Amino acid sequence: MTQPVEQFLSSAKTAVADATDLAASSFAGYEKLVELNMSAAKAAMDDASEQMRAIFSAKTPTDLTSLTALAQPAADKAVAYGRAVTAILTETTAAYTKAAEGKFADLQAQTAAGLDSALKLAPAGSEGAVAALKSAMAAGQKALETAQASAKQAVAAAEQNIASATDAVVKSTKAVAKGK
Repeated sequence: MTQPVEQFLSSAKTAVADATDLAASSFAGYEKLVELNMSAAKAAMDDASEQMRAIFSAKTPTDLTSLTALAQPAADKAVAYGRAVTAILTETTAAYTKAAEGKFADLQAQTAAGLDSALKLAPAGSEGAVAALKSAMAAGQKALETAQASAKQAVAAAEQNIASATDAVVKSTKAVAKGK
């Protein structure tokens, strides 16, 4: 076979393998989410059944007011559910990010190698233009690395803000429950 055909076939095989890996990651995340939802739905049905039995077994109004204590476990379960969903989404997103970063690094390396090969064929007297082009490529690479680092920091900050807000909701719910 000729070189371009071999390169194309190799690239196609790699692309299929990468797509298969990403599909597997997607399905794994979806499967975890379905399992979580099924478990949450079953637990919610069990809790509702238990609460209904408690309501129907109440003999006095005081018995009914004591049932407000059932609200705290429900709030705790809702928070745990939210955290579990966030963990699944974070894990799946991390798999996509890792794959994208790897492919982007490969593309950058191939582009740099191709550019270096092309620049070796530059005519005499074009050293200044070659140096300027290499400098521009280095500056572009640095800008991309800075943007990637900033994006990672923003995601980490958003995750921290979500965790802090969740903790604040849990604390306020517990304070309200204790106040009653």
